[in-house]
Amino acid sequence: MKKYADSNFTDQEHQQLAQLKTPWKIQEFLDSIPYSIESRYRCPRSVLRDHKAHCYDGAVLAAATLQIIGYKPLLVEIIPNRHDDDHILAVFRNKTRWGAVAKSNFVGLRYREPVYRDLRELIMSYFESYFNVDRERTMVGYTLPLNLNRFNALDWCTNDWAMDIIANALDLIRRYQVISPALARKLNHVDARSYKAGLMDANPSGLYKP
Repeated sequence: MKKYADSNFTDQEHQQLAQLKTPWKIQEFLDSIPYSIESRYRCPRSVLRDHKAHCYDGAVLAAATLQIIGYKPLLVEIIPNRHDDDHILAVFRNKTRWGAVAKSNFVGLRYREPVYRDLRELIMSYFESYFNVDRERTMVGYTLPLNLNRFNALDWCTNDWAMDIIANALDLIRRYQVISPALARKLNHVDARSYKAGLMDANPSGLYKP
């Protein structure tokens, strides 16, 4: 089994990714490409080719690039209630602190600086920004990190079909609840100004409709 899944990248693809030398540079790249409203999954090669991604595609590309610059390729899924979409992060750790890179249609669900002491603290930093188009706060949990090196035999960086297998693995990984159903029912809706700010430059066609 290959040590790294990026070994099948072309020289041109490597050159593109080699310019993204820090997690923040990876985030800037994700922010520079359009948000995909398609239901299909794109592997990192397809994202580079098509120049578009949704949150899952973007997180996998970020994980691949994080591995190139020395981090483990880790994905974490944020779990919503039944009135919203899930959200995928590529998480990374600088010594003892956690951060994240993410593609999102929402302003507040993207990059996090590596200042969080543990994974739960990182995930909870997304709570206030995790809402749907009805202004409901919808986060209820998260998964353990999934190391994409488990899928290196599938060449997940260059094969779109591997993305379905990774998505299925995320569905099966251990989950942690951050808010009880009783507490969730007592939450206030997001105020109008925060709602407007969170959806700045969003593609309406890509928003989940409860």
